Amino acid sequence: MCAPSATWWPTSGATICPWIEAATSAVGLPSLRDFAQHLERDLDAVTAGLTLPWNSGVVEGHVNRIKMLKRQMFGRAGFELLRKRALLA
Repeated sequence: MCAPSATWWPTSGATICPWIEAATSAVGLPSLRDFAQHLERDLDAVTAGLTLPWNSGVVEGHVNRIKMLKRQMFGRAGFELLRKRALLA
């Protein structure tokens, strides 16, 4: 396995490959092995997500806010009021 650290998950793209190899060879943990195999399928995206400084946090926040407004407005009014609340909130 990787060298011990404060977290069990590698925090950079350079250390993900040894971690995936170690997790893939885990005999007694089939769920961990399956998870590592799925990470291996999309290794470029996983490495980029750990290495690059960009993330989709702001977009996810807006989506969460709009979903909350939609839940609050369910059954109350039409699309026009929902649209106004989403744009003005």
